[in-house]
Amino acid sequence: MSADRIALKERLDRATAHLETPVAAVDLAAFDDNADQLVARAQGKPLRVASKSVRCRTLLERVLARPGWRGVMAYTLPEAIWLVRSGVTADVLIAYPSVDRTAMRELTAEAKLADAITLMVDHPSHLDLVDQVTPPGDRPAVRLCLDLDSSWRPAGGLHMGVRRSPVHSAGQASALARRITARPGFRLVGMMSYEAQIAGLGDLPPGQALRGRAIRLMQSRSFPELVRRRAEAVAAVRQHADLEFVNGGGTGSVAATGADPAVTEVTAGSGLYGPTLFDAYSAWRPTPSAFFALSVVRRPAPRIATVLGGGWIASGPAEASRLPTPYLPEGLAFKPDEGAGEVQTPLLGAAAAALRPGDRVWFRHAKAGELCEHVNELQLVDGGSATPAPTYRGEGHAFLG
Repeated sequence: MSADRIALKERLDRATAHLETPVAAVDLAAFDDNADQLVARAQGKPLRVASKSVRCRTLLERVLARPGWRGVMAYTLPEAIWLVRSGVTADVLIAYPSVDRTAMRELTAEAKLADAITLMVDHPSHLDLVDQVTPPGDRPAVRLCLDLDSSWRPAGGLHMGVRRSPVHSAGQASALARRITARPGFRLVGMMSYEAQIAGLGDLPPGQALRGRAIRLMQSRSFPELVRRRAEAVAAVRQHADLEFVNGGGTGSVAATGADPAVTEVTAGSGLYGPTLFDAYSAWRPTPSAFFALSVVRRPAPRIATVLGGGWIASGPAEASRLPTPYLPEGLAFKPDEGAGEVQTPLLGAAAAALRPGDRVWFRHAKAGELCEHVNELQLVDGGSATPAPTYRGEGHAFLG
């Protein structure tokens, strides 16, 4: 095991020795360094923190207090209301359309919330729902952001990227903007375009050289097309509304998106924790800062150590990249026919021979904020000590649960 890994394991073990497993920890030195690295890559554009990738109010407040960070991108309207009411931020952009009528009623009943929260829309029916909850004359103006689809459509029916907004062209964006601005009780204040095929897709998938080359070729052609189309769409929408912001990107594209003249702010979040999916990016790899530890409970064979729990699987396609990774000590791997189990997880390898019941194995999650759905608190490690900070779950919130 490398000296850096040995030192990290000793620091995590020492700081959390008084706690029972499972335990999740964030190394604050790495977290802060990642925050600074993201700012340095953002080309002078402010960064909006993606709360979905953090899910801990203490850490959201920590990163927002750093230079270069401004505002939150939330994932649900109830979460956005909670963040504003609790004083985390007065600037929340919701990344996805909401149809939560109860939360909508709360939003439209209070000017403070309506001034702080921006809803995402990509169809007039989203406006209809707001009007059904609270008619225009009975509410403050609702802030809206138009979601521009960023996928690449090179020819025919080919579609490279995720399926999000139906608004793909400048003409479609202009048409929707015209309909929004003609409706009373709404203010179109922003545009967003998330280039998932670049920001959310690693170009160095392990053991897949041919796929990596295909991804890099796709990205090299997709991004210039998006820059051109995004500029056209922004110009078209500005004919109808005075936009306060144009949001784009994610951790995997901070530098490229920040260099786009049409973009005024960039979103990032996963890069603060450095989950394993970002090991497959050539442009920038964050330092791992978030980990979880499980205890060895038995030794079924000389080179097998079994830990209690472990099935903390990430969302997305059902493939190996969504499994957690045994990280400390080095040299551990899953048993292929068992994988990461909900109750127990056998680990193979030379390092397993030295493990005994009661020893800890530290893992990295495949995705960032999803780690927080398994624990009530994160241990914030600073040097050799740890301070607990509640996760969303620990504060009683499961916004997508």
